[in-house]
Amino acid sequence: MNSVLIENKVKVFEKELGLINNPRYKKSAESLINLLPDYFFEVPASSTGKYHPSFSLGNGGLVRHTKVAVRIAYEMFNDESITGAYSKNEKDLMIIALMMHDGLKSGLEKSEYTKFEHPLLVCDYIKKNKDKLEFTDKEIEFICHVISSHMGPWTTNNYSNVVLPKPESKFQRFVHMCDYLASRKFLDVKFDKDDNIKEE
Repeated sequence: MNSVLIENKVKVFEKELGLINNPRYKKSAESLINLLPDYFFEVPASSTGKYHPSFSLGNGGLVRHTKVAVRIAYEMFNDESITGAYSKNEKDLMIIALMMHDGLKSGLEKSEYTKFEHPLLVCDYIKKNKDKLEFTDKEIEFICHVISSHMGPWTTNNYSNVVLPKPESKFQRFVHMCDYLASRKFLDVKFDKDDNIKEE
């Protein structure tokens, strides 16, 4: 991911933003993307390289991981036997949550390693910037509800006193599932020169 793209953060997620149906949500999602720190567009998904597939390593790896998590959600949404119970707005909000779930993975200011409490940092960041968004308080709560538990069963860490919430609602479990699948090492997703998922 080069610096030219970082200057236009929204363009990086143009295809993913196109999956959002609600125009008000899409506008707020663009605002959230612009609030992401520059490092988000450059760092790998894993600071150690141990926990993610090859496509999410190296420069721009976190962006590619995020795109795959969103794509998994979109593909699941196309199968009503899996996600028929979700409303259009719920689907949009979960897409946005997946776009933002690792938004502060290295903290507000870039740290060398992943901040274990990054799900909660992102939620606080979204709430602090709600005046820049067109979400209702209830919609912000929904987004933060599913982001906060995206780490699934990994709720504690030897280097942090924070205990993250476990997924309990169907929405939390779905977002965790998409993030979890996107981090599996057996995946071999191909990307083009602009870091968009190849369709062939």
